[in-house]
Amino acid sequence: MDKLVSIIVTVYNTAEFLEECLTSVTNQVYKNIEIIIVNDGSTDNSAEIIEQFTNADSRSRSINLTENKGVGFARNLGIEQATGDFVYFVDSDDFINEHAVDKLVQGLGNKTYIIGRTKKLTNKEDSNIDIDEQAVTVRKRKKVFKVLQNLSVLNSLFSMEIIRKYNLRFSEETDCYTEMAFLVPLFKKRTVIYQVKESVYFRRLRNDPITNPSLMQQDREKVLKDFLTVYNQLKAELKGKSKEQKLLDKLLIHFYRSKFILIMRDATQIERNFEQLADAMEKVSPGQYKNQNLLVRGELKALREHKLKSYKRAIRIHHFGRESKQTFSSKTKLTRQIYKDIFQKRPLNDKKIVFESFLGKNYADSPKYIYEYMVKHYPDYEFVWSFNETNHDIPGNAKQVKRLSLAYYYHMATAKYWVNNMRQPLHLQKREGNVFLQTWHGTPLKKLVFDMDEVYSANPKYKQQFYEQSRLWDYLIAANSYSSDIFKSAFKFDKVMLEDGYPRNDTLYINNNSDYITKMKTKLNIPLDKKVILYAPTWRDDEFYEPGKYKFNLKFDLQKLHEKLGDEYVILLRMHYFIADDLNIDGYEGFVYNMSKYDDIAELYLISDILITDYSSVFFDYSNLRRPILFYTYDLEKYRDQLRGFYIDIENEVPGPLVKTTDEIIDAVLNIDKVTIDYKEKYDIFYDKICSWESGKATEKIVEKVFKKN
Repeated sequence: MDKLVSIIVTVYNTAEFLEECLTSVTNQVYKNIEIIIVNDGSTDNSAEIIEQFTNADSRSRSINLTENKGVGFARNLGIEQATGDFVYFVDSDDFINEHAVDKLVQGLGNKTYIIGRTKKLTNKEDSNIDIDEQAVTVRKRKKVFKVLQNLSVLNSLFSMEIIRKYNLRFSEETDCYTEMAFLVPLFKKRTVIYQVKESVYFRRLRNDPITNPSLMQQDREKVLKDFLTVYNQLKAELKGKSKEQKLLDKLLIHFYRSKFILIMRDATQIERNFEQLADAMEKVSPGQYKNQNLLVRGELKALREHKLKSYKRAIRIHHFGRESKQTFSSKTKLTRQIYKDIFQKRPLNDKKIVFESFLGKNYADSPKYIYEYMVKHYPDYEFVWSFNETNHDIPGNAKQVKRLSLAYYYHMATAKYWVNNMRQPLHLQKREGNVFLQTWHGTPLKKLVFDMDEVYSANPKYKQQFYEQSRLWDYLIAANSYSSDIFKSAFKFDKVMLEDGYPRNDTLYINNNSDYITKMKTKLNIPLDKKVILYAPTWRDDEFYEPGKYKFNLKFDLQKLHEKLGDEYVILLRMHYFIADDLNIDGYEGFVYNMSKYDDIAELYLISDILITDYSSVFFDYSNLRRPILFYTYDLEKYRDQLRGFYIDIENEVPGPLVKTTDEIIDAVLNIDKVTIDYKEKYDIFYDKICSWESGKATEKIVEKVFKKN
């Protein structure tokens, strides 16, 4: 009969991942398992999910703790309850391939311990791997310490015999590094580790380390203190056991060099942590220092001898050397170092403002309108615009600097005011006295940042980076109460919300007249005798070539649109700035105009008679004009349920029909008067919700609050 495997799943507030995790466990090809789920005092709805699974699978049982005891306590409790011949651990925010346990059991033979392969997961596509169901490739890993230094028990099969023999248990004193107590005794005599590459465990890189961090995403100082606590505890418990002591010392030196030394760049961290680190280093065998370089040996010696001044001097030299090496490795790093060490020490100019729109791509959006108002009413200010290419024809006497150039960093360092509609580079440092006006770039339909459960995009650190960047904002503009509420939640914004409408929408009230529209059509060579359809879709989070490079293809039949609408209409294409492709519209000249690179979409709104969009925020702004809007939602189910989710009920609240085919677009356009009548009541409700703050004077109100006040 097959050996029984006890799978221990520890759970603490991971409801958003738990169903996927437990499903992967219950669906294992290897059937002779017992599943022990330890709910470690979760306060979310994890308990309900666990109950559903234990009721559905007789092999499952749960242990529910009334308060959080920590992962070490929970795993130890699972071991005590286990009746299997082998033990396998799973974290509740991860999941495993259906063959994971089966392949380990097959590869085990007469061994007491074997590991599988762990794959870091940043998006759903990472789990699409092929497993040879017939093969079991067992290989020897001779660098045992390299396996140990991961300090992970995940995707490993441990015999209950060896757990009992060495009385293996997890530390219960800390949140982090509890595995050290379990693994060090196990590794003491090993010269090789056996691995089965067909056994795959998917370890999720949690994308929300701010509100729901994994254990190792916690504050660095806590991670350091937890390591030292476990190290000291094991040093005392394993006294006289030289092999275990040697492994512990190697681990301390390894983590000091790879992680803890980075904490010590901060002088306040040195003051807080020096004594505890020095106490631990005093216990390290001097033989462990021999293979370290001269600088590290000096730091370790100062720690061992509790010489704080000597340690500060050594660590300062170490980090200066590291930074100098990095600084001169590229022009970009040298520029950033000059910004940090020289430009940031220059005095702030109280009358200087740096403007930027869409990462320097164009002269547009609310920063444009704030700038033009200030040029007219506050000409004594010094204005700087950040562009990717510095050849824009703009009014006023603003300096144009190339984004991320030396001049850019100089002005960012010395300007009191920053005005931007996107996130700024992570390495920009805000100085005391800086004022950051974040205009943002749209009213949200799709879930944003901390309102998203998972991020299906190319950057798994999106939430963490967004949080760090948004801490620098002093003012944030909201166009309506709907947006204001969302921004406070999604951005965790708690500073000054400017609730006056969008400066970029002022023009929709000021210039909504035939003279201006005719002038703009003439400027853009749009036929004056044709009506205009503006097609402005969003990008799809899951369609990307590489980080920051997205793709998009037109999903309607241009030829059919040309045949049915070409006599009366032209189409302007305005694609999202994330989209990398240049659209090919050869053969449709005079009917289709690619305006994707035109700076100011507000001017395109004004000359358009109908807007076609999907899930882009453009329809919120366009609704200020009270003109017809069609929603081309050919992938609604996928976008709503899988990719982002919506803040509003798009099927019932938006001020226009949802169309899903080219024929439906044509029918709606040919009957646009009927569409307008059919959606009048819904449009009025939507307008009152979204546009009631707009008056054409948002720019004036915001400038008075931000610049005149300061």
